[in-house]
Amino acid sequence: MRRIMVRGLALGALTLVAVANRPAEAQEAAAPACAAPVAPPGELAPWTAPSQLRAAGNEADTSRARLPVDQAARLTLLPTPEVRYPLRPEKPGGSVSYGGIVEIDVHEAGTYRLALDSAAWIDLVRGEQTVKSTSHGHGPPCTGIRKMVDFLLTPGSYTLQIAANGQPEMTVLVVRLR
Repeated sequence: MRRIMVRGLALGALTLVAVANRPAEAQEAAAPACAAPVAPPGELAPWTAPSQLRAAGNEADTSRARLPVDQAARLTLLPTPEVRYPLRPEKPGGSVSYGGIVEIDVHEAGTYRLALDSAAWIDLVRGEQTVKSTSHGHGPPCTGIRKMVDFLLTPGSYTLQIAANGQPEMTVLVVRLR
């Protein structure tokens, strides 16, 4: 068997063929190049008109940081060391990242989608527990939505914890899926 050197590693010919013949679906696809922004479809349409909102740094200040359902917001975040989360985020981020807390009031049961323009970590909290997501994925191409996370929610107040964001601002939208 003939061996090939790749960056100091010897690969057998059969190994090289197996890697080269992987299905295209199994390989990571590059993000499409966007000539211009595209308006998000359906229930994500409010994404294009965000209001300004300052995230809270602790639970006591969330009354001024309310994110209405079906309204996008351009959030101003705080340096991570200044945020006192109700529950420790699963991925809190480092001292140079940004985060914050926002309240969401749910009036009817259903599946709700949180859309973000960044890869920030989010935890949805009710009471003393984190709400488990039901699905997550990427936003529609060229819309500016990078991440979407779905939750099955009942009526009540929820705390959205945002952590590990690389920038001091981000756009977020919460919608009830119809």
